[in-house]
Amino acid sequence: KETVQFPGKTSSYANRLKLSLDSFRLKQTDKNDAVVTESCFDQPVDSSVHEVIKYSPSALPAKHYDADTTEPISCGLSSMNDLLSWNRSEANPFNVAAVPLAPRKPRLVNCLRRTLVSHDMMGGYLDDRFVQGTSSEEPYAFYHWQYIDIFNYFTHQMVTVPPAVWTNAAHKHGVIVLGTFITEWTDGAAVCEAFLKDEESYRAVADKLVQISHYYGFDGWLINIENTLSEGAVKNAPLFLRYLMEQMHERVPSSLILWYDSVTENGKLQWQNELNQSNRIFFDACDGFFTNYNWTEENLEWMKDYSVVQGRQADVYIGVDVFARGKVVGGMLETNKALDVIRKHNFSAAIFAPGWVYESQSDKSKFRTHQDKFWALLSDYLYIHRPASQLPFISSFCQGFGKAVYREGQHETAKRWFNLAAQEIQPLYYHMALEDGGWVRSSGCPEDAWNGGCSLLLDGLIPSTLNTPICAKIFSLHVPLDSRIMVTLVYKASAGITVSLQLRTTDSSHCSHTDVHEVTLNSVTPETVGSGSQLESQMSELCGNRDLHGWTVSRCSQLELHGCVLREVCVLIHREGEPQDTTFSCRVGEIKVLDVGTLQPPTDPVRGLCIDDVVWLRGAGSSPESSSSCLRLNATLRWDYPVESVRHFRVHWRRLRGPDPRIPPGQLELLARAYSNQFRVTELLVPKPPSVLELLVEPVTRWGSLVPESRWGRRQLSYTE
Repeated sequence: KETVQFPGKTSSYANRLKLSLDSFRLKQTDKNDAVVTESCFDQPVDSSVHEVIKYSPSALPAKHYDADTTEPISCGLSSMNDLLSWNRSEANPFNVAAVPLAPRKPRLVNCLRRTLVSHDMMGGYLDDRFVQGTSSEEPYAFYHWQYIDIFNYFTHQMVTVPPAVWTNAAHKHGVIVLGTFITEWTDGAAVCEAFLKDEESYRAVADKLVQISHYYGFDGWLINIENTLSEGAVKNAPLFLRYLMEQMHERVPSSLILWYDSVTENGKLQWQNELNQSNRIFFDACDGFFTNYNWTEENLEWMKDYSVVQGRQADVYIGVDVFARGKVVGGMLETNKALDVIRKHNFSAAIFAPGWVYESQSDKSKFRTHQDKFWALLSDYLYIHRPASQLPFISSFCQGFGKAVYREGQHETAKRWFNLAAQEIQPLYYHMALEDGGWVRSSGCPEDAWNGGCSLLLDGLIPSTLNTPICAKIFSLHVPLDSRIMVTLVYKASAGITVSLQLRTTDSSHCSHTDVHEVTLNSVTPETVGSGSQLESQMSELCGNRDLHGWTVSRCSQLELHGCVLREVCVLIHREGEPQDTTFSCRVGEIKVLDVGTLQPPTDPVRGLCIDDVVWLRGAGSSPESSSSCLRLNATLRWDYPVESVRHFRVHWRRLRGPDPRIPPGQLELLARAYSNQFRVTELLVPKPPSVLELLVEPVTRWGSLVPESRWGRRQLSYTE
């Protein structure tokens, strides 16, 4: 049915049979048309949901769920009717971002030269449309978040809602996410004529855009009107913009509304490639202006002295088309030339379609190398912003895709995958020259990992003349430290070197150290915390200077810091033996900086695990080796648990009883990782009815302590013909 094939996601079921179950979900509508689902708190943990299979079509909306597998998917809205009829009760709960916008330093309002990325790739909603991830041989992903301030997801649908996986990844790094509202050509002109005809009409559109952004958890809109406007429509356009901006700021304080350089104040479609008197009425009514791409340096020279720009120069984003279409400055691997001119005149930059680094390569396996090269060329013109969250600070460097999913150095699942929701705080990626021919490089390594899909590979050459350790900076942060902290490091190092960790603190007159304090952390025996307690047992899991599956898990280092701010984390590479040119490699699997005072064993159980939206599929599914008569379960699980305290959830199942009583209960089997309080089970091969199975949800805490099975969420499902 689809012109583009996505591995593992399209199915051709033989003798396909869809069976739906009655659901115990009770719904009520509040004044905002939000669907409120009754919690399963009142049901005992070991209670069973019993269903008699009914033969009826799936009631799941096709726009939100894959037609073959019922997997949740992201999508936009194609028409004005779709927009005006949108309501929360029919929205896609799976596409709601689970990660709030993280704090960062400096704050966006204090950034005088910002960087926006507009992601436009092959029509959009590709592998990233699968909310729970997908199997993909060589997917596109972005992970240089420290360089950018704003991320815009762009398609040519009228209303582009960013997939939740992008919003989650961006928010972890303090990056604002914008959707796109676009009208184009003759049809677009008719749409604008209708919704900009009067105040009631444009307010209705603005209200829906605000509701959509607020519901799905992203931070605003790029408004792109690429068609002519009538005299009445162009008069109302700035009023629409201002009303939309004011309503967005009220509902989402960090939000932005940006206008793309297209129509002018007389309604003509005339790209100006600058902010000037003919388009300033739109700039005056919103948070920022995104210029077209065919500018020259003369445009920028004129703009910097334009009175309208004074005091708002950071709000003018100079467009840079990485594909270099038309007469532009730079583009492709010369995009740095455009950035050089833009920064020379102190403007913000809007980098359009950096996915060129992926689309232009026939060999997608070289994608990481090509992307790292591209962003390295721009790095001199980009400004690093620092995550500014409170402790704990934890990262295993996962980029949100890989050749396998790892857990403590071993395969948890051994197949290629893509899910940006799994992306962790990203380190600095670079290639740095040292004296006398030495060098050091940091890059993502999917060949081996401690947790997730990749590790951080540090490799290079220590010249014989260098007698001090190489300091490979891996994080630039702004993390307050005012307690006893514990640091752990997991790594694999080549022969001939030793590895240690260095923390650099600064920024406070109350810090108990000097202005810049370097703390080198070697393997120090941790102080005893609560001797004989459960916490001590948890600590022993984190610490211990042990080798596990080839990885060195260093002993925990503890130190007392008060009134300090952690600014940099460096890995020190020491050469052993006599001075000589020494090549080295070190895979860093994970780093944790923890507040010892908050390291308490998890006490909250997973509550209210519900099973609903059940659909049965009979057929081979997407596994070609399966029999066409297999019975497959598809169901939505929802539960209650404080998401901020977990890294992810692990969803399991096991068979309890089947039609043959002589067969004992099955072993616990992992289905997948979940990154929010809901998960769609898809294509689960289950025993023939009558049978009873159990579904379980295991929280994985941020700092790594094990949650006993007695505190997992669980629900039994029995089913009969």
